[in-house]
Amino acid sequence: MEFDAVLLPPRRARRVAQGHWRDRTINDALDACVAACPDKLALTALQVETGATTRFTYRELARMADRMAVGLARLGVGRGDIVACQLPNWWQFTLTYLACSRIGAVMNPLMHIFRERELSFMLQHGEAKVVIAPKAFRGFDFEQMITALQPSLPHLQHVVVVGGSGANSFDALLSGPEWEKQPDAQAILTAHRPGPDDITQLIYTSGTTGEPKGVMHSANTVMANIVPYAERLHLGADDVVLMASPMAHQTGFMYGLIMPILLQASAVLQDVWEPNKAIALINAEKASFTMASTPFLTDLARTVTETGVAVPSLRTFLCAGAPIPGPLVEQARKALGAKIVSAWGMTENGAVTLTRLEDDDERSFNTDGCPLPGVEIKVVDVDGQPLPPGEPGKLLLRSCSNFGGYLHRAHLNATDADDWFDTGDLARIDERGYLRITGRSKDVIIRGGENIPVVEVESLLYRHPAIAMAAIVAYPDERLGERACAVVVPKPGHTIDLPGLVQFLKDQKIAVQYIPERLIVRDVMPATPSGKIQKFKLREMLREDKA
Repeated sequence: MEFDAVLLPPRRARRVAQGHWRDRTINDALDACVAACPDKLALTALQVETGATTRFTYRELARMADRMAVGLARLGVGRGDIVACQLPNWWQFTLTYLACSRIGAVMNPLMHIFRERELSFMLQHGEAKVVIAPKAFRGFDFEQMITALQPSLPHLQHVVVVGGSGANSFDALLSGPEWEKQPDAQAILTAHRPGPDDITQLIYTSGTTGEPKGVMHSANTVMANIVPYAERLHLGADDVVLMASPMAHQTGFMYGLIMPILLQASAVLQDVWEPNKAIALINAEKASFTMASTPFLTDLARTVTETGVAVPSLRTFLCAGAPIPGPLVEQARKALGAKIVSAWGMTENGAVTLTRLEDDDERSFNTDGCPLPGVEIKVVDVDGQPLPPGEPGKLLLRSCSNFGGYLHRAHLNATDADDWFDTGDLARIDERGYLRITGRSKDVIIRGGENIPVVEVESLLYRHPAIAMAAIVAYPDERLGERACAVVVPKPGHTIDLPGLVQFLKDQKIAVQYIPERLIVRDVMPATPSGKIQKFKLREMLREDKA
């Protein structure tokens, strides 16, 4: 794969000189762990459905990474090749990334909610050579789905199955044989280690123009974010990080997979969110930090209150993905005894703004935090002129962790000659430099921290034989922050109901989480004189329940 990460070279000299890019890779960090604390518990992974728990010390983690790296090389994976990984929070996810990094391959994390429609685009666009997926997870057969797609994906040479028993199983190809003891193993493990500016991750964002975009990150961009993030949160080697957010999201990938290794700390993975299981894990493993979206915080606080089972080791819960309601901060502080930190970020940058542990609690529900070191933010008007504190406008940022660009879509990089990136969000900045996101200029709904690609869903609805006009808009939800509502105008003589609409979208093989949970049928849409649907009016009607 040829990567066109055109945003990286122009900023290198400045970011190195400023100390933001430290020219360190995950290989350096893992090797340092083996040297300093080889027998320390590095990773604990719980599979909720089976109850299976797997543990690795740092010595064992490095040995398995080497083993799997040689195994990947045996499958023809080399420097710059894409290895797609559609796994939940299992130990195999962490080890796949570490193995890829040993041989210069690039990990493409894929959410386990994705189905044929999303996968066919991402695997084709990213030219994945290998896909690693579960045999089954939560009742769905991933092996069958991906195997059926394989003939249409000319670059895809291998489907490796976790939990399978055949010749293509993860155990048979990667984790079982002692590949690291083969005569050529050391040559394989040392010949193609990536540099700090090589692409290490390809991760797709939900598309707002009908097509997801492949975000490219290097070790320097990723670590330039994680280091100040950990410093602001006062995290170190004694911490235990619980990660129940999917590692196929940047949240889980950066702060549940990479950060614990950088800190020489311990990570605990939970693959299915169940608050009772999370409480048991926190107490059993003495977890001190976690990061997740608002629904996780709501569930955890409520369950602790209802059960009376406290989580005394948990010091900090970082909540991102949507604004945190003030009452929730108060309830969670009382129930958990942990500091609730508010944050905002993007796949393209990682966390951009965080509140500080020293801040008053009101900062966590009135703001999305202030910039991390190495990050600049500004709010501008329609002409690009900076606005004074408190005035809402378009949010731009310039960050040491800004991505290298969108794969094969450089014209969409939205970064100017001075390295300012247009986030597509609307915001205001107060007099103390704290950010508050006020809206989104890009048409995305965030449901429980998961972006719903509105344009994509709408384009599918327009294929429905009974629908003349369609719009997807958000409506507020106490637990998930937002849910999606489909507002449609039926064709003359046709009717449409929610069960029928849901089944139609399921037949299109779209992720279930993207399917609207509410339907409103109207005779006409509010529209501009030119015919453009006025979604703001639909949102207002939904808020007032007059749609």
